[in-house]
Amino acid sequence: MKFTAKQIAEILQGEVVGNHDEEVSKLSKIEEGEKGSLTFLANPKYNSYIYTTKASVTIVNNSFIPEKDLETTLIKVEDAYKSFSTLLEYYNQVKNNKTGREEPNFISKSACIGENEYIGAFSYIGENVSIGSNVKIYPNSYIGDNVTIGDNCIIFAGVKIYSETVIGNNCKIHSGSIIGSDGFGFAPDENGEYKAVPQTGNVIIEDNVDIGSNSTIDRATLGSTVIRRGVKLDNQIQIAHNVEIGKNTVIASQTGIAGSTKVGENCMIGGQVGIVGHISIGNNVKIQAQSGIGRNLKDGEVVQGSPAIGYSDFNKSYVHFKNLPKTITTLNKIEKEFNSLKNRNE
Repeated sequence: MKFTAKQIAEILQGEVVGNHDEEVSKLSKIEEGEKGSLTFLANPKYNSYIYTTKASVTIVNNSFIPEKDLETTLIKVEDAYKSFSTLLEYYNQVKNNKTGREEPNFISKSACIGENEYIGAFSYIGENVSIGSNVKIYPNSYIGDNVTIGDNCIIFAGVKIYSETVIGNNCKIHSGSIIGSDGFGFAPDENGEYKAVPQTGNVIIEDNVDIGSNSTIDRATLGSTVIRRGVKLDNQIQIAHNVEIGKNTVIASQTGIAGSTKVGENCMIGGQVGIVGHISIGNNVKIQAQSGIGRNLKDGEVVQGSPAIGYSDFNKSYVHFKNLPKTITTLNKIEKEFNSLKNRNE
């Protein structure tokens, strides 16, 4: 797709300084810009690159005044970074604006699908499924029986959504994710063999939730596993049965949350965090990467380590840990001197 500087300025409500008809068809960093690309300048640290960039069009703040001649056409806006983000969002909307139904696919006669849908090839939509308007389901996706999906959702290629799952409006689920698989529930019998406990609940995902690639959210044993409004999940995350994630919480990749744990609102959880089951994590909690959480956390706690301790305590302790060999050498020296003095006095 090609856009002119004039078209971009109209989208961003900006002002063109230079060639209104300059065309771009790709994006670039300002220091790596080449002919036909669009870039932006928001951080003054990169000002020098605007005089050498080969990018055809550059988005800049209204306050930017060039100190010498430029080859690139400028689009002046109030906030260059925000405008560039807006443009990326617009580009994605245009790029992903597919409609219609590709063949082959299977859509149950009892399924109800809203207007302006896109159903990719080799998709399966089961019995009594309800899908809202402006939903895009990319190829090789599976939508099980009795699933509900709200308006304006995007289900990327290869997503598997098991039966009874409820998904709200404006959600994105990226490729390879599995929603509603059985929770990890087993009980030993009289012979010591583990038998699966039936997982009869479901998964509820509220509005404005993003789920990264290859993430798994298990259905509840009873009741629901719940992902509240505005939650953002990175790639490769495991959320076990009956977990609840509070609204606007963000979780980085490779985090695992065990069954029946409740995570509060507006939390920030780093990558590779492990959280045990049946605990409660308060609101506004921050958990640093690679921490292990084995206890309840109160509102506003900031923790790190495995098992996790207070963030400032961890940093103080880590300083000593790094110096441990030197500290032990010093202690050994003191002990040797002490013993020498002791022997002399005896």
